[in-house]
Amino acid sequence: MAEIATIARPYAEALFKAAGSDAAGVAVWLDELAAVASNEQLRQFADNPNVTADQVYGVVTGVLKSALPTMAQNFLRTVIDNGRLTVLPEIAEQFRVLKNAQLGAFDATVFSAFDIDAAALADLSGVLEKRFGRKLNLQVQLQPDLIGGVRVVVGDEVLDTSVKARLEQMKMALTA
Repeated sequence: MAEIATIARPYAEALFKAAGSDAAGVAVWLDELAAVASNEQLRQFADNPNVTADQVYGVVTGVLKSALPTMAQNFLRTVIDNGRLTVLPEIAEQFRVLKNAQLGAFDATVFSAFDIDAAALADLSGVLEKRFGRKLNLQVQLQPDLIGGVRVVVGDEVLDTSVKARLEQMKMALTA
């Protein structure tokens, strides 16, 4: 996937420069565009040589939940005109990395066996920020096979306090 990353980088960097202080606002609509662009049926539609760029633009904007600001409309037209709709999710990912670097924050995924309410997530966020020594943007994903506890992934670091991991450790200790 290095080729997709190479194609996406100039778009993400240019959008980041154009966003200026509104990087958080741009990230919202860019993530929404990336979610729409990741739809396989839309990709097939966009790849059809009989379909025009205006038709693809109309379909994408028709699916969105809210109206796009002018900057987003221009960006989407540029991406579609250049035949880079399939690269949009990677553009969003690289934009998020640039935004986080500016804020000194990192994305973290918390895998949990159960739903985590807002108060518990705020407490967990404070503990994890102390543990990892940096500001974290938490995203929670349910993973029932963990049985209990959480598994946190920050970049290439993993903190696994799940019941499943502890059972695996016990199994290894008993069979060794």
